[in-house]
Amino acid sequence: MKPINTALCSFGMSGFVFHAPFIEVHPGFNLYGVWERTKNNAQAKYPNIKTFRTLEELLADKNIELVVVNTPSVTHYDFTKQAINSGKNVIVEKPFTATVAQAEELIQLAKEKKVTLSVYHNRRYDSDFKTVKKVMDEGWLGNIVEAEIHYDRYDPGLSYKVHKEIPTAAVGSIYDLGSHLIDQALMLFGMPNAVFGDLDTFRPNSKVGDYFDVKLFYNNHRVILKSSYYVREALPGNILHGTKGSFIKSKADVQEAALQAEKTPGTQNWGAEPEKEKGMLHTEKDGKIIKEYVPTLNGDYMAYYEGIYQALRNNKSVPVSATDGMNVIKIIEAALKSNKEKRVVEL
Repeated sequence: MKPINTALCSFGMSGFVFHAPFIEVHPGFNLYGVWERTKNNAQAKYPNIKTFRTLEELLADKNIELVVVNTPSVTHYDFTKQAINSGKNVIVEKPFTATVAQAEELIQLAKEKKVTLSVYHNRRYDSDFKTVKKVMDEGWLGNIVEAEIHYDRYDPGLSYKVHKEIPTAAVGSIYDLGSHLIDQALMLFGMPNAVFGDLDTFRPNSKVGDYFDVKLFYNNHRVILKSSYYVREALPGNILHGTKGSFIKSKADVQEAALQAEKTPGTQNWGAEPEKEKGMLHTEKDGKIIKEYVPTLNGDYMAYYEGIYQALRNNKSVPVSATDGMNVIKIIEAALKSNKEKRVVEL
């Protein structure tokens, strides 16, 4: 079949690391163009690519079938809306939008225009998350009682990406890193009954949130999502306790580092973590206590783009629906309301 002509709305880290390499390697896609206002970085790396100086020029090109909105989060709603109105299929980076109302509007518009809309929640394809899901799906832990997922780092300075430090819509760690953790939690457990959020700012001179501790309430278990920029010695990224046992796993996916080093996706051992990062399973089966390290599944961001290809060419479901992206924003809105009102917010 004809490859899917795809255009990126920027070629910063997101375009360079998370999108272009997969579009370039997957035979079902053609990396057709990129929007760069003044630079030619994309063309320097991919000589056959077309450079657009404005979004209007990009959206007017009838050869483009798929647009990736990978610009700052505050622009997601507006740029995605323009792309949909231009009849383009769209992948929009996380966070999908700033508000649930914006997400609902874009979902309805995509239906009216009969275009495909998906949110790029790539952390579903991290090695550690895939392994956690496998352990849970196989029933090793029994019924989950408590799960804790972290996305921590030690980075007390302000980001060189200025747009991430301006207190505007969809900005702050709850939107940035929180989107990943919330999506993973919803993948594992579905929507909770209620949310409690403790959000704060600890970095000197920071004007946006850089800490969150969000608790999701379910009928028979709790899920805790945490992130701080002041974690020099990280805790395990995944801590799960169930009626049969526990699974403890580090956050150690190697794909982002490999992509930043310009390694090609899909090469031998792609997404394979170091052996020392295996997760610890402590459980029981048939009356026998088991305590062992579990092999980690390989990370695979290409699976997202393969899913998009199947959706556009073979009428399959998108790998991450716009509704999935909207549900993440529902949790964020509830956490923000909870933090403001100092109470548990029911959904």
